[in-house]
Amino acid sequence: MRVLINRLRRRLLRLLGFRMLFGEAGAPHSRIAPSTCLEGEAGLRLGDHVFIGQFNFIDASAGLIIEEGVQITNFCSIVTHSTHDALRVNGRRFATAGGEPPGYRKAPVRLGAYSFVGPHSLIEPGSTLGKGAILCAYAQLRGAAPDFAIMAGQPARQVGDTRARDAALLARHPELRAAYEGWAGRGGA
Repeated sequence: MRVLINRLRRRLLRLLGFRMLFGEAGAPHSRIAPSTCLEGEAGLRLGDHVFIGQFNFIDASAGLIIEEGVQITNFCSIVTHSTHDALRVNGRRFATAGGEPPGYRKAPVRLGAYSFVGPHSLIEPGSTLGKGAILCAYAQLRGAAPDFAIMAGQPARQVGDTRARDAALLARHPELRAAYEGWAGRGGA
């Protein structure tokens, strides 16, 4: 009997628990996985055609702009505030200090149009991922990544440019050039 109940429970969770849902307020073609934890939702500005995968932690309490076409894979963390430095240097004083104690970081994050956030990535407060950029798996973005940059490492450094990859794909599919230039501009590829 226990085996049957567990089997039914797993089927129900598969059907309901980790199924992608379509349509967010103001972004009818965007999808956020139900296993993604979204805190400070009032601070989120979500573009359309956004995909946010499974098991992410997204903190929008200090402001988070996710522009059109952004893809956030799985197991990513995007934070707009951080207390780890403040807690470490303030010790027990952290809990009783008024206001924001020294070391507390709070700043908005922006993810540019058609950018990609690879699995297990961390985006820190105040960071910007430029349009068309790729943040590789396990990368830690601290600061600004330029448009079309391929970023890798901890902390992330630019290791390439997506326009080279895009140019090769557009050469094979010239019918896509107008759509690409529509968001990337003529200098895109």
